[in-house]
Amino acid sequence: MSATVSVTLAPDGSGASVALPEWAIVSAKRRAHIERVTQLLATWGERLALPASECQTWIDAGRWHDAVRDADESQLRDWTGDAERPVGLLHGPAAALRLARDGEARRDVLEAIRWHTTGYAHWSRTGQALYMADFLEPGRAFARADRAYLAARVCDDFDATLRQVVRMRLEWALREGNALFPETIALWNAVR
Repeated sequence: MSATVSVTLAPDGSGASVALPEWAIVSAKRRAHIERVTQLLATWGERLALPASECQTWIDAGRWHDAVRDADESQLRDWTGDAERPVGLLHGPAAALRLARDGEARRDVLEAIRWHTTGYAHWSRTGQALYMADFLEPGRAFARADRAYLAARVCDDFDATLRQVVRMRLEWALREGNALFPETIALWNAVR
């Protein structure tokens, strides 16, 4: 089953060799993003001295979160059965459904992946960590200094960093005139 392949982290910390499911649809650029997210999660897990099983859960959520990000709209709508939501929100639910079909049963992994774009108020630390890593990974071009500072603070104050990441994402959505999704608002109300 493709959902149980573990990631091998480079001993020098330079990156990760990320094994994706056979059905993954990702560009080289997307794969690089996935590798940066996964490396960040692995680094945080190590610095937080998480149990090996929880660290692997974080790594798995990171490496699978965008597994179908580059699929076309018709595929995403077919896999999710969702004809209503914006297409940009469908890759998480689609990946979670595909993983579950392949036998992935860890609820925290599936919920982290399903909701990583909008947020989810009832997440375990896995979902919260993925939400932060997806936003804070160093390959993104905006607010580099602020995001690098927050990425460095995760292990010192996980909850405060999560609150700041949610705030930044909400402020960006408002500034850009984007819709605020109920899941995002519920997450903000849960962390503020």
